[in-house]
Amino acid sequence: MAERKTLLIPSLLDDWFPLLRYAFASERWEPVLLDGDWREAESLGMRHVHNDLCVPFVLITGQVLAALRSGMYEPGRTGVLISQAGDACRGSCLIRLLRKVLDREGFSQVQLLSLNVRGIDRGAALPVGPRMALRARAALFWGDALAAMVHQTRPYEASSGAADALRRKWLDLLGRDLAKDRGLSGRAILRRCREMAADFRRLPVKAGRRQVIAVTGDIYTKNCHLGNRDLVRWLEAHGCETAVNGMSWYVLYYIDTHLDVWPRPARLGGKLLGAHLERLQRGMLDTLRAAGFTALPPYRALKAQAAGLAPMSCALGAGWLMAAEMAGWVRSGRRKVLCCQSFGCLPGHICARGQYASLMCKLPGSLIVGVDFDPSTGEGTLESRIRMLLDEDLDLPFPRE
Repeated sequence: MAERKTLLIPSLLDDWFPLLRYAFASERWEPVLLDGDWREAESLGMRHVHNDLCVPFVLITGQVLAALRSGMYEPGRTGVLISQAGDACRGSCLIRLLRKVLDREGFSQVQLLSLNVRGIDRGAALPVGPRMALRARAALFWGDALAAMVHQTRPYEASSGAADALRRKWLDLLGRDLAKDRGLSGRAILRRCREMAADFRRLPVKAGRRQVIAVTGDIYTKNCHLGNRDLVRWLEAHGCETAVNGMSWYVLYYIDTHLDVWPRPARLGGKLLGAHLERLQRGMLDTLRAAGFTALPPYRALKAQAAGLAPMSCALGAGWLMAAEMAGWVRSGRRKVLCCQSFGCLPGHICARGQYASLMCKLPGSLIVGVDFDPSTGEGTLESRIRMLLDEDLDLPFPRE
């Protein structure tokens, strides 16, 4: 058997990649999650790519170069996994652009692997098999459930660090399940969700409520601490609770809105997969709500609520799902929404910025503030814009649905 190579995975989904990495493990590849400070990644990335490129590409480039320059990884035995969305996103050219950077910096032996379902860079595609799919399914819903529990518990924990310690415990337990292909059936996935919920409900918490800020936007700046400069931790340090939607909604949105470009057999398979994932999502949400945690409505209900808020044909990037998430949070009583965007993201500028004012008119009593993350923007500028949201007193009556 050939010796396993190291597969470097740049940051993207903080609450999901610690589990999803097991889906990418194989006899050939040993996954390693990259981490680090956003300042270092930003500074290094900006020295090697054009400043017209989007923030995710800048940060991913910086993160990969920092790892390869560390001397911890032998270039000839190292690969880098790159997620490529398609959808008129410049990130779809990321492999070809990053290849030039690595070649120029003396890392031409490092293999770049593409993770996508659009057939982009097929010669570099990471093989997807049943084992990978089953592990990814479990990691998706466990990540959704665990993220909701941590975000809604950590701001109120009686003992500092208790929620993060419990999160690490469950990441270890679930990681062992995934590594051994154990408990990956639908029933077993939901059983683990119930066990996690019971564990988090037993955690001692302080009385009182905090201001809740719903965080939406494109995937990278919403779900990655590098992309949003540790936004969740900053909000919690300033007395807030954050509400961030899970990834299963985006997966279902992607399947639902991209079926028409797939071959007929793939369209049928996509519909069956979507229906199956929707059933699992409803089961996960029932578990969360039974334990006292909150979440957005199931995908199909959220989509129905989005009618009239944004063009349903808008499926570039997060498309109409972004408007649906914002409206879903507002209607659940979380009226302050922070929409995070990557400066230089074409779908984000087209599909997000134009929605804010319209949504606030259609959702009386809401306040939606957009913030663009860009290397040229100082921390003071970003914080002052976020404080516009935090300091606003919304005293208009707005009952929860």
